[in-house]
Amino acid sequence: MTVEVGTKTEGKVTGITNFGAFVDLGEGQSGMVHISEVADGYVKDIHDVLTVGDTVKVLVLSEKDHKIALSIKQASDKPKPKFHSSHRSHDRNDRKPQQHKPESFDDMMSGYMKESEDRLSTLKKNTEGKRGGRGGRRS
Repeated sequence: MTVEVGTKTEGKVTGITNFGAFVDLGEGQSGMVHISEVADGYVKDIHDVLTVGDTVKVLVLSEKDHKIALSIKQASDKPKPKFHSSHRSHDRNDRKPQQHKPESFDDMMSGYMKESEDRLSTLKKNTEGKRGGRGGRRS
């Protein structure tokens, strides 16, 4: 039996490397799950998520030259959000949406200039009185 791209199947983890895990699919076939396809979030060490001998549900991503690419995170039946939302956005759903007026270029530029002048004056104030600072007075 050959595995078809897009099918979900179960397999057993037979080996773990620092870049992924090898999964035995049965009937002499095995594939690899890249570390980026192990879990929804960032995985620093794959050993924190998988161990040899684990039975996992995988989705067949591709098959080329008898090399089978698998995904554990895409095989889960959890619905994928269509957009990333922050934790606060759920609180705002009950409220009336705020009208955000886009700033004009001149408004943004004047805000930038004000902020830049404030930072520059703070920098000058902190360096002028010190020895060896730029533009420092020496007596």
